[in-house]
Amino acid sequence: MNKKITIAIDGFSSTGKSTLAKQLANHLGYVFVDTGAMYRAITLFAMQNGYIGAENFDKESLIKSLPAIRLQFRYSPELGLAEMYINDVNVENEIRTIEVSSFVSKIATIAEVRAKLVEQQQEMGKDKGIVMDGRDIGTVVFPDAELKIFMTASATTRAQRRYDELKQKEDAITYEEVLKNVEERDYIDTHRDNSPLVIAEDAIEIDNSHLTREEQFEIVLGLINEVAKTE
Repeated sequence: MNKKITIAIDGFSSTGKSTLAKQLANHLGYVFVDTGAMYRAITLFAMQNGYIGAENFDKESLIKSLPAIRLQFRYSPELGLAEMYINDVNVENEIRTIEVSSFVSKIATIAEVRAKLVEQQQEMGKDKGIVMDGRDIGTVVFPDAELKIFMTASATTRAQRRYDELKQKEDAITYEEVLKNVEERDYIDTHRDNSPLVIAEDAIEIDNSHLTREEQFEIVLGLINEVAKTE
């Protein structure tokens, strides 16, 4: 039987990283960790407490509040997936809005936030058998991961996918708003001083602009099987 490995999936926003990670984790019987949900949860907390908004960004107050924030993934048998909780409150739906998306990259630039979450993420993956997706998994969280994937697609393709997803929940959203959000997040993610989004030297880049979910899954599953055989 193949040994369990650590699978790190990084990439730009709305490339389907979490969807792929869930597919792989379910197929392999691995633990799935959506690090983006963790950053979104911190962002929601900041919004709810008035630390960030359209005209304000009280970074210091958020930093002081970090010890009081407890994040948990709790598995939902009904949904067949784990949902995000902040201090025992289910916030899975709230963290997926365009408002949270518009601020999450700013929150992710805070070194203290990243340090808190990276520590938790590394603890989650200490026994391997994990699929984790985010922005710095292969470069910072698990630099020794046996398989690193970097996912990309054109901004317009990603915006269309995100728009199709959001319009089912938010009738007022426009494609132009989503495209602007995608482009702004790309810039912030790649230009921040702390753990910017970069491709790890040993990562395998996959442009899924023209791939179906099934095609993408089969490509990565083949890579996993090859890596796991050699471990």
